[in-house]
Amino acid sequence: MSESPQQDHTHTHEAVEEEVYEPTLDERTESANRHIRDYTLGAMAIGLVPIPFVDLAALFSLELKLLHSLARTFDIEFRADAGRAAIGSLVSGSLSVAAAPAIATTLGKLIPGVGTTVAAGSQMFLNGALTYALGKVFMQHFSSGGTFLTFDPEMVRDYFTAQVEEGKRVASQLHKERKAKGS
Repeated sequence: MSESPQQDHTHTHEAVEEEVYEPTLDERTESANRHIRDYTLGAMAIGLVPIPFVDLAALFSLELKLLHSLARTFDIEFRADAGRAAIGSLVSGSLSVAAAPAIATTLGKLIPGVGTTVAAGSQMFLNGALTYALGKVFMQHFSSGGTFLTFDPEMVRDYFTAQVEEGKRVASQLHKERKAKGS
């Protein structure tokens, strides 16, 4: 009977390095643009909510979720309180561009019948434009290495205003595309 050599059953535990895929800036930007488009459509749908101020609360929640998605896309730590503060500081500082029209159209929903219809239609496009602009501002900020802690609304105010205007065109185009698809 031959003896088999004893095998050493102790294993050396070596750290196995897993390769973790790191998306490129272009891939992150593409993903961020998809998020912005999707959330812009969601914001437009919220504009059709006929109940005043419920629409604004829903929009704020949706925009906070957009910032969460963008932060995750760019590997930025997200805290809801920081996101709420960032949205509030940007929008409140741009009152004439953002908050005033949003409040005016939501108040228009208080007028029975035609007021509700007209306000909802206007709110749909305004919500889309504001959400688009917010997304673009934070995409630019995060892609350049910024965080919620380094966000300065005064530095991006003009860019935000320009993106609101662009957002109006985008919202109109998205509406036309949806209408053509019949959805």
